[in-house]
Amino acid sequence: MKKRIVYADHNATTPLSPEALEAMGPYLKTVYGNASSLHVFGQESKKALEDAREAIAGLINAEKPEEIIFTSGGTESDNMAIKGLALSSLNKGKHIITTQVEHHAVLTTCEYLAANGFKADFVGVDKFCRVNPKDIINAVKPDTFLVSVMHANNEVGVIEPIAEIAKLLNIENEKRRSAGHPKIYFHTDAVQSAGKLKLDVAALGVDMLSISAHKFYGPKGVGAIYVKRGTPVEPILHGGHHERNLRAGTENIAGIKGMAKALEAACREREKEQPRLYFLRDRLEKGIVEKIPETTVNGHYLERISGTLNVSFKYVEGESLMLSLDLEGIAASTGSACASGSSEPSHVLKAMGADPATAQGALRFSFGHQNTDEDIDYILEVLPRIVSRLRAMSPWWAKEHPQQ
Repeated sequence: MKKRIVYADHNATTPLSPEALEAMGPYLKTVYGNASSLHVFGQESKKALEDAREAIAGLINAEKPEEIIFTSGGTESDNMAIKGLALSSLNKGKHIITTQVEHHAVLTTCEYLAANGFKADFVGVDKFCRVNPKDIINAVKPDTFLVSVMHANNEVGVIEPIAEIAKLLNIENEKRRSAGHPKIYFHTDAVQSAGKLKLDVAALGVDMLSISAHKFYGPKGVGAIYVKRGTPVEPILHGGHHERNLRAGTENIAGIKGMAKALEAACREREKEQPRLYFLRDRLEKGIVEKIPETTVNGHYLERISGTLNVSFKYVEGESLMLSLDLEGIAASTGSACASGSSEPSHVLKAMGADPATAQGALRFSFGHQNTDEDIDYILEVLPRIVSRLRAMSPWWAKEHPQQ
């Protein structure tokens, strides 16, 4: 079969959509004023900024546009939620609850705080990567001030029960109010779910929610965080009055306009696009299981975002598979792009109870707009051959399969 170019790593980043690029154009060329300036150049940029804020607020059902704070991306948004709330809670609470399968932007931030006077509990998940809402509540202490649980996992695509956790936290907060304990605020990292799932902050019941533009065909280097009115977040960047005094720094108007347009397009196309991606994902999964023995599909069989498939191949290292696929024109991943270069097995798969060999042999495919049935055909043509070749070189495979 003729070599084909297949980009199957959309969970790492997505290409910039034509709509987003068009929306950005004027603010890269002719509309260059600082949105904080009072003259006409600045006010033109200010209007664009506030129009984008209003659009994003509407898309996630925020009560007020002012609840949207623009950032440089998901990592900064997560840091603002966790560190910003921690700074405001110094005299009220010192305990954070999160899960073992969060993105490193959340995990390492909580670990940093835990090493600097705070406490953190990292709640486990089941073999499908789902956290039990009751386990979150059981981890609550009198000085708990924050729970942070991701909406959808970046490695296996599993959707966490955010609304259920929020309901239990509301009940817990009623008890705490009577006992005089501080309120527990709820943050979710929605970087992987934005554009794929309906984001409704009221229905989810969260106080803070993080998104990043480049995950839904917007530009890199721009993101946002929803901060519900009344949530006491302190700034982690200082130097100006921008973004309701919560995020100093001249706003990236071009990036923000591109993000708003990209999210608008993703939400508009979601009902049509997501079933198509589910079909591609399921077709690849079925083909891999049928064609390649001793494989394990990682994650929940139903509660997964579209287009994400994480599979472990026994007796094969995921990195070798990824590099071999790359030589065939197929871009996939061993897990989180932010953990690239690490020789350690995925922390997500370890938390799910996968043995080290299974975790080490994991590969993630994540699909998007430009992927087609022909891409799936090509992967299913190439992948079994690569797995067979790599297994033939494995002493463990030879030991377990002496006749092959």
